[in-house]
Amino acid sequence: MTIGLDWLPATAFGYIILFARIGAIMMLMPALGEQMIPMRLRLTFALAFTLVLFPLLSDMLPAMPVELGGMVGLLAHELAVGLIIGAIVRITVMATQVAGAIVAFQTGLSGAMAADPTMAGMQSAVFASFLSFLGVTLIFATDLHHVALAAIYDSYMVFSPTDPLMFEDAMQLAVRTVAGAFTVGVQMAAPFIVFGLVFNLGAGILARLMPQLQVYFVLMPANIIVGLLLFAILLTMMMGWYLTAFENHLAMWRG
Repeated sequence: MTIGLDWLPATAFGYIILFARIGAIMMLMPALGEQMIPMRLRLTFALAFTLVLFPLLSDMLPAMPVELGGMVGLLAHELAVGLIIGAIVRITVMATQVAGAIVAFQTGLSGAMAADPTMAGMQSAVFASFLSFLGVTLIFATDLHHVALAAIYDSYMVFSPTDPLMFEDAMQLAVRTVAGAFTVGVQMAAPFIVFGLVFNLGAGILARLMPQLQVYFVLMPANIIVGLLLFAILLTMMMGWYLTAFENHLAMWRG
């Protein structure tokens, strides 16, 4: 008895096509694609997740092209779709950067820098680093990474492998995502903007009334203490706003 292996090339090609998009998305996806996670672990998880989705999505994949150019073109198409989706979702993390920068500036701690886990270890304000790390932790704690995995599966319902790339729509979506992330960041830090305006206005009035007083040296410790207390009180509200925005953005890719 002989066993035919004619199905093997088409199956391997379909698996590679799926992995091109899924691997590209998971390389950039917040929480799942962070640089703090070892590369081999991320690669293993992407390969395993592709294996799980293969039976579910195999019917949606196009037939294997006969020519090499068609194979490379289809592979490049899926890789481009994955990079576009992953990069746009990654932009949502900018909200914590914006909020952290505003909080650090208003509390007088903009010079305190720390390594940011979501920015490949680059230095950013300590509040921004803390909010970014807390955002990643809460994504896992609230099971939003399950929504991210479901969004990867549902992306095949929105962007079929046979559909042409829509670069213009992707650029417009990227611009709207940047604007949305900046808006969410400002909304998260809105109380600190008000606090900074009131505090600096009061300091300016005090400086005019008492010119001999070194207002900066007297009020700077108070500015830091009040800012830290306000940050501790409002942290739950800030991160709840961020998680809601992140979940709504993932829901967009789920059709």
